[in-house]
Amino acid sequence: MTATTQPVQAEESTDVDSPKSKEARLADYLRERADAGDMYFKSKFIAEEVGLSAKEIGALIVKLQDSIDDLSIERWSYTSATTWRVERTA
Repeated sequence: MTATTQPVQAEESTDVDSPKSKEARLADYLRERADAGDMYFKSKFIAEEVGLSAKEIGALIVKLQDSIDDLSIERWSYTSATTWRVERTA
């Protein structure tokens, strides 16, 4: 039996709407804002700046909570929409 190797694709895709680029875009935005200190936000208020819908941000932020080591992301409160708190950990 012979093993065939598949070409390895670059981790970052050039497709603007790929899930990876959406996560990266949101993570970069949060890092930039958290550099100035704690950040509190509702998805619907940053959606246009990030170029994602509030629903997309809500789904991605949950993924980012466990996958980004240099940011602390926590659900802060809920009043008509979830408020998130983000701070730098490193």
